[in-house]
Amino acid sequence: MSPSVFPQCPMGASMADSDVALCPIKSDSSTLDPANNMPYLPQTRLPGQTRILPTERENSSIPRSANSFYTSTWVYPSPQQFYNALVRKGWKTPEEHVEAMVLIHNKLNEDAWADILRWEIRYGCGSTAKLELSEFAGIHGHVSNKAWLYQQLRRIFPTYFTFSLPFDRHDWIVLRPSTNRKLRYIIDYYSSRKTPWSEPQFYLDVRPAVDSVEAVMMRLHAFLGDILFPKIKDVASQRLVLYGCAFLPIIGFLLGIVPRICV
Repeated sequence: MSPSVFPQCPMGASMADSDVALCPIKSDSSTLDPANNMPYLPQTRLPGQTRILPTERENSSIPRSANSFYTSTWVYPSPQQFYNALVRKGWKTPEEHVEAMVLIHNKLNEDAWADILRWEIRYGCGSTAKLELSEFAGIHGHVSNKAWLYQQLRRIFPTYFTFSLPFDRHDWIVLRPSTNRKLRYIIDYYSSRKTPWSEPQFYLDVRPAVDSVEAVMMRLHAFLGDILFPKIKDVASQRLVLYGCAFLPIIGFLLGIVPRICV
């Protein structure tokens, strides 16, 4: 997990919102803003709004398709758009906290992308050159298998497993243009406070979804690589040995059964 600490955070566990995060909600594609794949959000002040909020939007460092007509990176919503989306969802949002909320929102997304890059460099393709965020979705309310398992263990070992359920979840689809292959990553967002008066900490649990052979091997490599092969520092060599160990039983089974079939 990647910890992030933010002073005077107004968000708590209420930060999750699919309309204001860097993720689209399911909608007619004609109603989406191509700059960030979100519904078009107005930049105008709402009735009753007392504070003037900035309308400038910040470019992220997260690459999008090189063929994109709009921008080379995804674009975050402005504080005014962020506020409008929260109000539209019926959330009570103090206007004075909106700009801080946007900063936290953007920082968490940047941290998530940095974690994905670390996965790709060490356990994936070995390079982040031209890596792109192809698709993404905020699916708050859908608990990942790992988060569910974590909660079951928390009931048994509450002093060791201290986090409650994630307050949000994103699924990001990463494209490797060099091979034109896509890999899905799951991001669980956790928050905690050491005391009711302390500043909150956010933790991101970023990992490949176990929905392909490559993703399974990446997860195994991350879990077992340094334990089983501490003297093998080269990542490619670690991966080669790990693949060999994984497929050795299958090869042994085939070598044992094929002669019997042929006899």
